[in-house]
Amino acid sequence: MRRLVALGGVGTVIAVGLVVRAVGGGAFAANAGTVLYATMVFAGVYVVWPRVHPGVAGALAVAFCWAIELLQLTSLPAELSARSVLARLVLGSSFDWADMAWYPVGVVPVVVIALGWRRVARWGSGLRGVRRAG
Repeated sequence: MRRLVALGGVGTVIAVGLVVRAVGGGAFAANAGTVLYATMVFAGVYVVWPRVHPGVAGALAVAFCWAIELLQLTSLPAELSARSVLARLVLGSSFDWADMAWYPVGVVPVVVIALGWRRVARWGSGLRGVRRAG
């Protein structure tokens, strides 16, 4: 079930990203795309590892995003992006320091939400053992 919810999250983020790209433009669309990319990576961690702690998923997502961004300091992503739309979407093409700051902006809110959901789920599971007084 968690994996399915995470997969739905990935799909939703992609859809929102495509809408932002189609409707918006300039710096807003670029920064929103960066934030949404990081959010999608966070959801992707749950697709691969559904029982991971939200804090670990967040750290992995930011680390992955930063690694991809740092890879852009080499010519490899630009070369691959010139040949493939998929490579351009996954790897980008050029390094931007601002992106390094925007990735956590996309991850921190979903980590907080996931931690809240865990707390509610734990609280709800504690109620299952409570019997109602007749």
